[in-house]
Amino acid sequence: MADEELEAIRRQRMAELQAKHGDPSNDQQGQQEAKQRETEMRNSILAQVLEQSARARLSNLALVKPEKAKAVENYLIQLARSGRLSAKVSETGLIEILEKVSQQTEKKTTVKFNRRRVMDSDEEDDD
Repeated sequence: MADEELEAIRRQRMAELQAKHGDPSNDQQGQQEAKQRETEMRNSILAQVLEQSARARLSNLALVKPEKAKAVENYLIQLARSGRLSAKVSETGLIEILEKVSQQTEKKTTVKFNRRRVMDSDEEDDD
C-alpha cells in the first residue's frame, strides 16, 4: 500500500511541476496555434485590404523575397489598422508601395581596393 501511495504522490508532484514550468509539448502546441491564429488574422486583413491581382503579386513576391513581402504586409496591416486606407489597394498601388519599400531598404554597394605596396617589383635591383 505504501508503494501505491508513493507512486500517486510522485505522479501528482510531476503533474504540478509540469503545470508550473509548462510542459514542453503543450507549450510547443500552444505556440503553433498562436502562429496559426496570427497567420489567419494577417491573411484576413490582407484579403480585406488588397484586390485579387495585388494579392497575387504579393504572394509571388513572397516566393522570391520573403523578407520584402513581410515588410510590405506589415506596412499594409499598419495602414489598415490606423484607418489610412480608404479603399482596396490595387495592383498599381501595391507597385508604388513596393517601390517605396525598395528605396528604403536599398543597400548601397561600394568597392574599395587596397593595393599592397610591400613587394613592388620596380624597386628591386637587378644584378
